[in-house]
Amino acid sequence: MKILAATVGEFQENTYLVVDEATGRAIVVDPGAEPERIVKWIRASGAALDAVWLTHAHLDHVGAVAAVKREWRVPVYMHPADAPTLARAPQAAAGYGIQFEAPPAPDRELAEGDSLSVGDLTFSVMHVPGHAPGHVVFHGNGVVLGGDLLFAGSIGRTDLPLADPRAMEESLVRIGELDENLVVYPGHGPATTIGRERASNPFLLGVAHSRSR
Repeated sequence: MKILAATVGEFQENTYLVVDEATGRAIVVDPGAEPERIVKWIRASGAALDAVWLTHAHLDHVGAVAAVKREWRVPVYMHPADAPTLARAPQAAAGYGIQFEAPPAPDRELAEGDSLSVGDLTFSVMHVPGHAPGHVVFHGNGVVLGGDLLFAGSIGRTDLPLADPRAMEESLVRIGELDENLVVYPGHGPATTIGRERASNPFLLGVAHSRSR
């Protein structure tokens, strides 16, 4: 497996291309901004794109979805609870003065426990609301594609429209219970590991303490 990252847009969002090197198939996670750059980047990888997977629908994670869909006509996967977030993304972008092409409606619904494949690789879907109602993470093959749930030393905001601090706490408990060796590829900032964050991230220290008892 190969994971390529492109940091794009005003919010410095991380878009990921997950490539199964054995088959040459790939998916793109959260194509967030700079659509022309994202399209060229995917083409340059040489991989065959199968789908778009969205961790959630905030404007900085969906700004290049329309362009990718236009180029490859692949299905877009999203949790249905984020439909209101997706619908208000153009309005949110306008509020920041950001040029934005409204994404198309998703083609497939994600749900807790779903199993998704790219080539010979399989990932599990975990529904982790809080930052956004339909936020999910994809985990498997030694990694977590984590969106804006968990960052290196921090977590996603819960003061945005439709965010839920209580749900965020529950979601952090869940991700903190995953294998400590999993590498987390977050929506912003550098990669980290579950173990590193459990040991040092102030938002996960409580999880680490409860596990040690």
